[in-house]
Amino acid sequence: MGASTSSRLASPIDAVPHSTALREPAWVRRLLIAIALGFLGLFLIVPLVTVFGSAFRDGAGAYWRAISDPDARSAIRLTLGVAVIAVPLNIGFGIAAAWAITRFQFPGKRVLVTVIDLPFAVSPVIAGMIFVLLFGAQGLLADFVSEHDLKIIFAVPGIVLVTAFVTVPFVARELIPALEARGPEQELAALTLGASPWQTFWRVTLPNLRWPLAYGAILCTARAVGEFGAVSVVSGHIRGETNTVPLHVEILYNDFQYQAAFAVATILVGIALTTIILKNAIEWHVTRTRRRAR
Repeated sequence: MGASTSSRLASPIDAVPHSTALREPAWVRRLLIAIALGFLGLFLIVPLVTVFGSAFRDGAGAYWRAISDPDARSAIRLTLGVAVIAVPLNIGFGIAAAWAITRFQFPGKRVLVTVIDLPFAVSPVIAGMIFVLLFGAQGLLADFVSEHDLKIIFAVPGIVLVTAFVTVPFVARELIPALEARGPEQELAALTLGASPWQTFWRVTLPNLRWPLAYGAILCTARAVGEFGAVSVVSGHIRGETNTVPLHVEILYNDFQYQAAFAVATILVGIALTTIILKNAIEWHVTRTRRRAR
């Protein structure tokens, strides 16, 4: 009686194999695949081919002259230098913020979570204007800046500040769910066995976060290198001094030096492709590790 009752109560969907239930007509599958490939080709492959084709239009010699120009080399050095400063700052902040949010209860916790996402909601241009209003000649902190002879706006420190601001969420947003998923059990066990909080962090917590941390750092680096709007506001566009690679590409394009602009742009494309490869490699490794753990 119980078996017959349970069979009557079973949903008709339960009796259908999963693969059969999700099987679509052939024309639907072909249409969806064609739409996906067409979208990728139009908005990804064609622009990439255009960039590299235009960059090498006048030959490898012209390409090398464009990327080895003193202003281009200065822009590359500045872009990488800003990333080297901004990314570690956000790694440190991301670890601290994720640890505090997932392991402690304190007043303003929800506010902190909201503030971390603020750069996603604020336009980069507005972010740049905020720093101008703070540190500019007529800004709120103008007296402090002038008294201490600080040069922030239209200088490298301003570029570092706005880059760090727009890249704040990337590391923290990768670490928070990772810490929430693992829970505090391993840390509590280490503390119970006599480990200090510092030893627990270095030997238990941080090793478990290496892949989310690497993933967030890669995304943070990609955004730092490619940031345009906020940097454009605070840089002053001084050639050889405050121009990053995206700004240098804009200047070359506005000067009708199209081949040189596309040549320098290939550097950003190369960084983007490297980011995608590293991102997929980390995802593949994490997925493989989880399958082995099962």
